[in-house]
Amino acid sequence: MSPRSARLARLSRSVTFSACHRLHSKSLSDEENLKLFGKCNNPNGHGHNYKVVVTVRGEIDPVSGMVMNLTDLKEYMQEAIMEPLDHKNLDKDVPYFSEVVSTTENVAVFIWDNLQKLLPQGILYKVEVHETEQNVVVYKGEETIVK
Repeated sequence: MSPRSARLARLSRSVTFSACHRLHSKSLSDEENLKLFGKCNNPNGHGHNYKVVVTVRGEIDPVSGMVMNLTDLKEYMQEAIMEPLDHKNLDKDVPYFSEVVSTTENVAVFIWDNLQKLLPQGILYKVEVHETEQNVVVYKGEETIVK
């Protein structure tokens, strides 16, 4: 009998959270911020209903038939995404964004970093953050540019 080859699969789960923010860089003047970010630089901020899709990748366990238990993934996402971000002012309530502009790109990085601390090593494949139906950021973590 030949050994059975391992099957890889990707498993995704989504959550939705609401948060507000202001796109504003401390490295720029007020005029430069307004020119760069436009209406998203409103001093009072603005809000979004973000949708986040987390995808993990791994071998399908021959006993359980799963890449990972969805109940565990749900709990990790609750801790890494919902607790720190849902119904928050990203710039004022989330310490990470006190020094980092709260763009959707940086929200994706924040979520990736939080999930990496909780998930089994090497299983996180990608994080998609849908700021609107038209604007989506995909972050896979390994893609960095050395300057």
